[in-house]
Formats: sequence, C-alpha cells, structure tokens
Amino acid sequence: MKLPNRIETPSFIQKIQWVGDPLAYMNNAASRYPDIFTTQVSNVSPFVFINHPQGIQELFTADPKQFDTGRGNEILRPLVGDKSLFLMDGEKHRRERQLLMPPFHGERMRHYSQVICDVTNQATGRWKIGESFSVRDVMQEVTMGVILHAVFGLNEGERYYKIQKLLGEILDLLGSPLRSSLLFFDFLQKDLGSWSPWGHWLRKRRELDEFLEAEIEERRQNLDSQRNDVLTLLLQARDEAGEGMNNEELCDELMTLLAAGHETTATALSWALYWIHRHPEVEEKLRQEIDALGENPDPTAIFKLPYLSAVCSETLRIYPVAMLTFPRIVKSPFKLMGYEFDPGTVLFGCIYLVHHRPELYPEPHLFKPERFLERQFSPYEFLPFGGGNRRCLGLALAQFEMKLILATIVSRWQLGLANNQPVRPVRRGVTLAPAGGVEMVVKNERRRPLAELQLAGSL
Repeated sequence: MKLPNRIETPSFIQKIQWVGDPLAYMNNAASRYPDIFTTQVSNVSPFVFINHPQGIQELFTADPKQFDTGRGNEILRPLVGDKSLFLMDGEKHRRERQLLMPPFHGERMRHYSQVICDVTNQATGRWKIGESFSVRDVMQEVTMGVILHAVFGLNEGERYYKIQKLLGEILDLLGSPLRSSLLFFDFLQKDLGSWSPWGHWLRKRRELDEFLEAEIEERRQNLDSQRNDVLTLLLQARDEAGEGMNNEELCDELMTLLAAGHETTATALSWALYWIHRHPEVEEKLRQEIDALGENPDPTAIFKLPYLSAVCSETLRIYPVAMLTFPRIVKSPFKLMGYEFDPGTVLFGCIYLVHHRPELYPEPHLFKPERFLERQFSPYEFLPFGGGNRRCLGLALAQFEMKLILATIVSRWQLGLANNQPVRPVRRGVTLAPAGGVEMVVKNERRRPLAELQLAGSL
C-alpha cells in the first residue's frame, strides 16, 4: 500500500510540531496537500488526515464495523479511565452510547434552562465595574455547575465543591502545550513521587476517583428512582444478563461526561466572548436580536435566534475545540477518495482544515457569522462535533448551553477586551483553546439578570 502524500520529516520532529503548534503543523501540510496527507506523529501507525468533504462523507457513512475507534483513543485513558465510552468499540459502544444519550437531548433540555441561567448569574454576579477577569475561569465555573447538575443532580454542598475543585485542577495540569506533552510522550509518564508532574497528576486523579466513588456508593445505597440525573439512570441500567454497572465502570463514565461535558463548552464560550467583543458590530447586532425578545424570553426563542446561532457556529468553525474527529483504525482493506488503506492505518477527519477550505469559507481566517445566514453547510463541510457513530452525544446540550449563557451575559453586561492584542489558539490537552484564557473588563451592567425573567417553554 502506498500511503497518500506522506510528510517526510522524521517522526519525532513531527510529533513535537504536532504537540507544540498543531495549527502551524496542519497549515504547513495542507499548503502542499490540501485534500489528504499522511503523518507519522505516532510511533506505531501512520495517521492519515482527511481534509476534503468528499473524504469526510466517505468516512462518516462507512460501516462502523470496518473500524476500531476505542483503541485509537488510548491517549485519553489516563484521564477518563479504562471503562470509558471513548475506549469502547462495537456493540458495547453502541449500547452504552444509547444509554447515555437521553439526558442530553429533547425534553430534558427544558430542565437545564433555569440551572444554566442561575449558575451564569451567580458566577457573573460577582463582577464589579472596572475590574478585569479571565473569561475562561468564569466559563469553566459555569459549565462545571451545569454538568454537575446534569450528571449528579448536585447544585451545592461539600462534595459538589470538592469535585468542582479537583476536576478543574486536573484539567488545568494539561492546560498548555508543554503540560499537554504528558499525554503524548510515554517517557514523561513516570510516577517519581508527588513532586513530579505525572506523579502529581496521578494523585489528583486518584483523589477525584475517591470522591466520585463515594458519591456513587452513597447514591447506590439510597437510590431514588424519581431523580432524572445521569448517575441515577446509570445506577438503574441493566444489561441482557440483568447485571448493572460496577463502581469502576460508573466512575469512568462519569469522569468521561464531566471532562468532555464542561471543558469543551467552556473553551467554546471563551472563544465566543472573545470574538463578540473583538468585533463591536457583532456585539451590537447580537444585543439587538436578544433585546428584541422583550422582557419575557423563553429558552426556545433564545435557542432559535438566527444571528446568535450564526455567532456560535462561526465560533466553532474558526477555531474548533476538537481539531480532529475521533480516529478510525482500519480493520480490513478500506477505500477512500480512490486510495486503499491496509488494516492498522489510522484515519482522521481534520475538522480544522475542512473549516478553513477557502472554496467553502472565503477568507477563512476572518470571523464572519453571516456565512451561516447566507448558506447551509453539509455535515461534511461543518463538523465541530464530529460525525458518524462517534458524533458528540452532548451536542444538543452544548449548543443550548452556549446560546443561553451568551444571551444571559450579553443582555446583562457590557464588557470589553482588556487589550487589543489578538488571542492565539494553543493546545490544551487534545483541544484548541485561547492562550491566556481571554482577559476582559466589566464596563457596565445593563439590566437585571435574565434568570429573574420567566423562562418557560421547551425544546
């Protein structure tokens, strides 16, 4: 098999480039091979980056049985554990995904609307006019509060704040390209005691596991079937043999939801607030659209606002939080875009490069929400949540959360960027985040909190 458009730089150098500056690495490769190229950022198998909508379509619509994906996510094992949905394949993945999906879709969204507004107003209510703050820190607090409510039904209490603190610390320990290296280079994963980076990280991770297990055990002993949080749902779940999930399985699934369900949304919101306030005309149009809803907006009306939706989509296009789709490891010979790939080849849809194709998105490096008002993009042209059988199951909650949080903040506060310097995108673990977290200044408070308004209706 001849792999397409192989990057010939030595493997170790490619890996350093990929970890240290992923956008430069991808842009340089795509300038030579805009549709598809082969990298050697792994010591084991070649990675093929697919950057063309046709290739993305062929990848997403192929029979999932032709690929393994779970074993391609080994890099996430230290974070989410051995029993995570991310590491599953086949029928087990399908059943587990089906089990986890209901709390994040449809009618359930209505139950989260008041929580989202309450948590947002609580976090932003401490702002004082003239003071500066880190957008990312505030957004992490907000999205953490929402996901802890969705997963555990927790709103406060000692265990709530301890889980919140520990999860934040664990994710922040991977919060820069240098610290993210711990996930990518095996030789750095040495436990040399609590003073070593990996040793310190492992101890924080074990401490969080202990708190999660304590919550699981307490809820198991006092199961209330009337609760509608994810943990209650999982505690009641049974497989074909009538067996439930053990504490280790529950702990890893909860860790997966906690990490994926708040970190990514916090990053997207940080980018959104940066772009909104980088472009005053965007802020003004958005504020007018939200204000036009009047004094009694409901979640459905906010969710359907066209310009707000376009702002969110353009935010997720220009710097997608996930740069790549989950890997598809070929199990039997597979054809894509005229190439035939042998078993063991790892195929990635490159979300970032698809989103920056100039024939799809003219002037792709400019923030222009109007793109999403002028035309509709296919799931193979705009794919911030991945696709196929690995599409993000929290997509509906993430979109609803983004829109409601942005509407809550923009309607209440007048903010400004702390300086005019462009914010650089940098690696944060396996995601793409704003360097420095985006510093902003509170200029004025415009009106009373949205949470005091009547929030009725459903999605």
